[in-house]
Amino acid sequence: MVDNKETVFEILVGLNVVDDEKYKAYRLGMIPILHSYGGKFGYDFKVSEVLITESDNKINRVFTIQFPDQSKMETFFSDPNYVVVKEAYFENAVESTTIISSYTK
Repeated sequence: MVDNKETVFEILVGLNVVDDEKYKAYRLGMIPILHSYGGKFGYDFKVSEVLITESDNKINRVFTIQFPDQSKMETFFSDPNYVVVKEAYFENAVESTTIISSYTK
């Protein structure tokens, strides 16, 4: 087990990705912006079966995304450069988004 003394704000997200190529382009475009806010992905999984869910949304991708704090996360998601990338790729690649959890660790 890694002893990480750094406090981070983390979100656990489930997506239903319907276009892998557009989603890949989205990730390539948004990662430099994410890193500029001190953000990163912690885990990333492709999921073949969801056994229990609290949402009607389908989920085939689950990941964690981390930021130094909640304020950095909010600023990242409203960054005009991020919004352009999201509109160009994410909106046509992802059918639904489910925020499973958010927490500071």
